[in-house]
Amino acid sequence: MPNNVVVLGTQWGDEGKGKIADLLTVNADIVVRSQGGNNAGHTLVVGDKKVVVRLVPSGILHSSCQCLIGSGVVVSPEALFSEIAELKASGITDAESRIKVSAASALLLPIHVAIDKASELKRGANAIGTTGRGIGPCYEDKIARRGLRVGDLYDMDVFKSKLKDLLDYRNFCLKNYYGAEEVSFDSILDGVMQVRDRLLAMVADISAILDDARKDGKKILFEGAQGTFLDIDYGTYPYVTSSNTVAGGCCTGSGAGPRHIDYVLGICKAYTTRVGGGPFPTELDNEIGEGIRKRGAEFGAVTGRPRRVGWYDAVAMRRAVAINSLSALALMKIDVLDGMDELQICTKYRLADGTESDLPPLAAYEYANVTPIYETMPGWSESTIGITKFEDLPVNAQKYIRRLEELAAVPVAIISTGPERDQTIMVANPMA
Repeated sequence: MPNNVVVLGTQWGDEGKGKIADLLTVNADIVVRSQGGNNAGHTLVVGDKKVVVRLVPSGILHSSCQCLIGSGVVVSPEALFSEIAELKASGITDAESRIKVSAASALLLPIHVAIDKASELKRGANAIGTTGRGIGPCYEDKIARRGLRVGDLYDMDVFKSKLKDLLDYRNFCLKNYYGAEEVSFDSILDGVMQVRDRLLAMVADISAILDDARKDGKKILFEGAQGTFLDIDYGTYPYVTSSNTVAGGCCTGSGAGPRHIDYVLGICKAYTTRVGGGPFPTELDNEIGEGIRKRGAEFGAVTGRPRRVGWYDAVAMRRAVAINSLSALALMKIDVLDGMDELQICTKYRLADGTESDLPPLAAYEYANVTPIYETMPGWSESTIGITKFEDLPVNAQKYIRRLEELAAVPVAIISTGPERDQTIMVANPMA
């Protein structure tokens, strides 16, 4: 039975990773986040309570689970402690004591938010569609080696010097390139000082914790954020996020060794969605798409933005299976397709020269002349909500799922039939 399991999105994010991560953490000793920041919203539904976690790993709902934030995550202290306050208000009073943060995590500061918003405004019609929370600029500073890290807070003389250098550069850009208002040194320093001691009390060597846990035979869940096709290298560039959302990113962003990953579970919806700009070959900009959006409550957990909706894309899934080395799929929101007369599955792309492709392009502009080729399957009128056994699903729903398995060449291990924990068909639990 695998001990180290990666859970990640296989589409453009918002696949329902929060529910699956929450289900699996019942058996997990540790849950670790390894990339992204507070732009990643995972909605967890427990009874009549809905909790949205962003920076904090989904395991926070389980009192026996330790939650780790790895070096690949960009950490906004303001967002982190605001989220901890929300969790406390929801009855999770021990959250802060169970969260550990890497000293090597990049600090996301108000200057990054200002740059993010100014950059999107300047792009105009070509805006990426970011959440405006400063994620991209923070990663940019990290890669340019001018960013600040959580560990810099141990020496405030070093911190102040690095902050001054960062602001000299970033404020010059804000004023002279973006025509925006500068962010003051004192305002950032004051905000950091208010939470400095609390944040430093949470610092730990995440890689060492993971290695010790592995040696002790503990179960570790690596919780991905966003989705495969928002990956900075393999997504629909430039309409992507600023980190590696694929399985390999879980290793580099946490400090876990690649050979220590036992199982990779890919989360996907029974259809497809994406938020923001960028190509979306199977998009349904019509009444069918609007119906799916309403039934599936397809609005961003962090931003509230309506998600774009389309048919299931098996071409994109082939790429996701390969670059993530998926062990199995967790299929979400099959219930949203209840009552539809027929369903379409994109099985190939027709290119501009008339040839057909089994794999998607790697750059956004290459999608311009792509036409999806569909396979039609009959829908079902019966309700699937709350069904917990595969054989109890409508026959056509079973056939639809089996076809998705064939096209992906990996099995479906989990099927979600509603937002609640118990509205799930657990064909095979990778962490049981």
